[in-house]
Amino acid sequence: MADKSTNVIVDYGMGNLRSVEKALEQAGASVIVSSEPEDVRRADAIVLPGVGAFGDAMAHLQKRGLADVIREEVTAGKPFLGICLGLDLLFEESDEHGLHQGLGLLPGRVELIRTKLKIPHIGWNRIAVHKESRLLAGVPNGSYFYFVHSYVVAPREDSDILCTTEYGCEFVSAVERDNVTAFQFHPEKSSSLGLQILRNFVS
Repeated sequence: MADKSTNVIVDYGMGNLRSVEKALEQAGASVIVSSEPEDVRRADAIVLPGVGAFGDAMAHLQKRGLADVIREEVTAGKPFLGICLGLDLLFEESDEHGLHQGLGLLPGRVELIRTKLKIPHIGWNRIAVHKESRLLAGVPNGSYFYFVHSYVVAPREDSDILCTTEYGCEFVSAVERDNVTAFQFHPEKSSSLGLQILRNFVS
């Protein structure tokens, strides 16, 4: 294990983490799943997945002492990958079922997707890439990925936008700033291209 960096999947009691764990292992990562702040400190990289409600997720992160340690480690430069709810939680606040404070690592908020199409947005959809990213190496612009969500992020800084997607409206489907990258879609459920993204993160 000494020759592999360790990726910690943050377990805050929401969502099935096994699919993320299996996909990261397939991508060549050494993976631990943990709810312990010290494991997050010791790991070389942080993966924050999740499904469910924003407020519940933040309450679980706070209760386990994970919110502060994630902020500290990410601010110090540790590589971070957010998936689905893990993208939303990066931002300052969400209006899902009331107003809730997020991790505040990126400026902006989370809001219900403004579309006349069916919500939640479930299924395969295309990404439009807005800037170069090491995590998208080998991933063509216009590629399809698997989505399941009702809420979207509204970054305050356009420079944080990595990808957008159309679903009766244009929404931000990925963000990146320095050591932080996060996707609204699920790389672990997105076949070979999703696995390519995870390989890029692991490497």
